[in-house]
Amino acid sequence: MTDSSTTGSTGSDPRSAGAADDIPPAPPRPKQRRFAGTAAQIQGSLTFYKFFAFATGIMLLILVAKMIMDYGFGYELYAGGTTAAGAENTLGFYPKESVVDGTGISYWTAVVHGWIYVIYIIAGFRLWYLMNWKIGRLITIVLGGVVPFLSFVVERKIAREVRLDMESNPEAVRRY
Repeated sequence: MTDSSTTGSTGSDPRSAGAADDIPPAPPRPKQRRFAGTAAQIQGSLTFYKFFAFATGIMLLILVAKMIMDYGFGYELYAGGTTAAGAENTLGFYPKESVVDGTGISYWTAVVHGWIYVIYIIAGFRLWYLMNWKIGRLITIVLGGVVPFLSFVVERKIAREVRLDMESNPEAVRRY
């Protein structure tokens, strides 16, 4: 009498016979990954970076215009309040300290730009990390948010490099 458990161990199972011969060998894996993230992570990080590069650039231009009006001409953008002439103010440029009970928009412009710049640095750091770039690229990204108009130029250059790197090294993207 034969036990069914002993027949399976002798290799008579038709599914196991020849199955190892049908599987091609695994492709060679790169010794070191080119990127530190998946294609989806890099793509999402690039979109996040591009959005905040644009927002940082716009806010930096507004901040520069505010500084020119403030320090160059002595005017500030006020919202609300009453002017020195007694007129109601909704939104306008007036000489400094000439609007009573109004809110100076200049302060809030600087605060909003500062926080957007912080998020821009975080977005740039994440992209830099996932792309496995050298430190010089991170410094370029950080400086892109400090010089007016440079964030737009750096964003285009970085986005182009990410796309080219991803297209030219598809095997180097980490897969989970």
